[in-house]
Amino acid sequence: MPLNPQIRLEKELAGQIYEALQGDVVKFVLKQAEYTSDSDNYWRSKMEGHCMKADGNLLADFYKLCHEVKARLGFEEPVDFYVTGSSEINAFSIAAEGDQPHIVNINSELFNLMDEDELRFVVGHELGHLINRDTALKRLIWFVYPPQSVVPPVTLQYKIHLHDNLAELVADRYGYLACGNLDACVRAFFKMASGLDLGRMNVSIDDLLSDNSKHLDYFLRGGGMSHYDHPVNPIRVQAINLFARATSQEQLETGMEELIQILLKIGNSPLDGPMSVFLATAGIIAANIDGKVEKEEYEHIIRSLSNANIFPKKFLGEVLEKDVDKLFESSVKQLLHLNPGLKPALLEYIIGVILADKSIAEKEVNFIYHIGQQLGLSVKEISQIFAELVQRSFVPSIDSIS
Repeated sequence: MPLNPQIRLEKELAGQIYEALQGDVVKFVLKQAEYTSDSDNYWRSKMEGHCMKADGNLLADFYKLCHEVKARLGFEEPVDFYVTGSSEINAFSIAAEGDQPHIVNINSELFNLMDEDELRFVVGHELGHLINRDTALKRLIWFVYPPQSVVPPVTLQYKIHLHDNLAELVADRYGYLACGNLDACVRAFFKMASGLDLGRMNVSIDDLLSDNSKHLDYFLRGGGMSHYDHPVNPIRVQAINLFARATSQEQLETGMEELIQILLKIGNSPLDGPMSVFLATAGIIAANIDGKVEKEEYEHIIRSLSNANIFPKKFLGEVLEKDVDKLFESSVKQLLHLNPGLKPALLEYIIGVILADKSIAEKEVNFIYHIGQQLGLSVKEISQIFAELVQRSFVPSIDSIS
């Protein structure tokens, strides 16, 4: 029995993004407004006007291959398949709005590089995006945050990026199911990466997998990040290798864990880990000084953590289950060892948490000076930092002035 091609975290992220953007409400409003996007008409016009459409007579072999893949994946919605004359090694799919067929396009250069099984993988990958409904979510994101004009909050940016990467791995799995040939999938990745006919270059599949392991090791050891909309090829090759060889869903998910950890990385600085721990522990300690963590203080901590964590609330919760004071002391020690010049910035963060609830208690003032001195700052330096932040960001609560 074939394994489930879905990735749990991808589905969770899709749901979180949809809910954060109030998907049901936006869709209802757009329907009532009879709003239609120009994108479908644009792509339909482009495909019909500048590309070659495959049918039973024209490009009949490719048409047959596409529909074999479509049937193998059990996808019953109508799809039009096109070929575009382009030296760019690329393919894409466009989910249609309304009753129009979806679009799958293959650039002509792929026909020069790939055999039939490799093409099945590419076509299956693009159909996988349609099956997984990736475009519907992307349309919602682009409506609420139009590209090049409005930027989503940083945490949402991170989640969208991670979702895009995971959705590519899901589509790769559909590509494998479409051709059933792991070697063809691996060859397709390397051909798209290099633009070379690897058969003519006498490169074997064993050589490719051995080379991939070397590159993957670089990322597993923390030497790199996957910044792009598509995961880096070492991750994709290993992920499809795991999917093809796993004998159970549990084995597959266990193998995927270390690959997903690479995709979860936001920064590549040695400061990132201890800084996240400091933001969580120092924030909670500071917020608790007056005996109660206010909503504004909690949100300040989460916003700060979101600059370095895709799941800041989860990270904070995990920290709170441990010895917070001990973690705080350890994080400060690590940060100041790596960069002694961080002392003022660390104190500024603590003061920022305290000011977040628009109230400054005597206990909080005493704590600020205590922590500042522990950091190695003089009373004068602490006072100057404190005064500057009060002047710059303190806003009295409405209750205190009404």
